[in-house]
Amino acid sequence: MQHRSAETAPKLRADAARNRERVLAAAKAVFSAGGPDASLEAVARRAGVGIGTLYRHFPTREALFEAVYRREVTHLTDLAEELRSAPAPVEALRRWLRSNVEFVATKKGMSAALALAVHGSSELYAYTFDRLTKAVGALLERAVAAGEIRPDIGPEDLLRTLVGMCYMHDQPGWQASVLRMVDVFVDGLRVRSPGRRSGGAKEANRRRRPRKHARCP
Repeated sequence: MQHRSAETAPKLRADAARNRERVLAAAKAVFSAGGPDASLEAVARRAGVGIGTLYRHFPTREALFEAVYRREVTHLTDLAEELRSAPAPVEALRRWLRSNVEFVATKKGMSAALALAVHGSSELYAYTFDRLTKAVGALLERAVAAGEIRPDIGPEDLLRTLVGMCYMHDQPGWQASVLRMVDVFVDGLRVRSPGRRSGGAKEANRRRRPRKHARCP
């Protein structure tokens, strides 16, 4: 009998899944803009669901924060998987790192609750660190194998650097600044080709050329 009644269950489960996804997407937007004190009523309104539906999926504010956090981690790992087939390995790595800046912007609005959630749950910390390390590691390995990124950098190095760049995320204009720094960082990791080195030598020669106009004393 349970198998027969399941004919109608998938629709209910699909509706519930859609409601849950709407709540998570709305929560990301509301908390990113309004911080951890943004109301759950505002989340429900943006998602187009009743507050009872929100609490049915997420009985506490912390549960909603953690679910948004996990959702963003999943999106980043899915993006890394998509980018593994991109034609330009370095640009794929750059795009993934830049997407992490938006993730930090989402976390910014939930930082207090997330700090409690992460420190109170070693499983959540392990889940996050393991998945993000593997995601960026796959992109990094591909760029190194292509001879485009220096081989003495590990995925943990990339994540630590990104966290450091985003440290002052409470300052105005931080996001645009960090995106610029991500570009500088990635360009600095690139393996320099002989052509680029010779270009630098040519520039040095040009600077030395007008020596006839000045004599050493």
